[in-house]
Amino acid sequence: QLQLVESGGGLVQPGGSLRLSCAASGFTLDYYGIGWFRQAPGKEREGVSCITSSGGSTNYADSVKGRFTISRDNAKNTAYLQMNSLKPEDTAVYYCATLSEGCYYYPHISAVDYWGQGTQVTVSS
Repeated sequence: QLQLVESGGGLVQPGGSLRLSCAASGFTLDYYGIGWFRQAPGKEREGVSCITSSGGSTNYADSVKGRFTISRDNAKNTAYLQMNSLKPEDTAVYYCATLSEGCYYYPHISAVDYWGQGTQVTVSS
């Protein structure tokens, strides 16, 4: 069974940090780009960051540049999103996704092959 499982979400105060993980089972992430997306209540799902299969190229939404870092460990079949200096507007359900075309079509939702189930991130004092 092919699965992507996110973890690491939670409640954090403004200015705090969280590290999200995205673990794959049933298939290898080696040949996929990985995208992180988020969806806040009442809003459309939006792209946050993308990393190519080799990890050699990344991109970020303007709203998270300088605060978030995407990475991957193909040996562990896992991708990560380190989130620092969190703001209340970062509150959302965060999803990881595989992208068979790498980051070329990111952040278009139609480019996603597989979605994780999502993990809630709440930034509040």
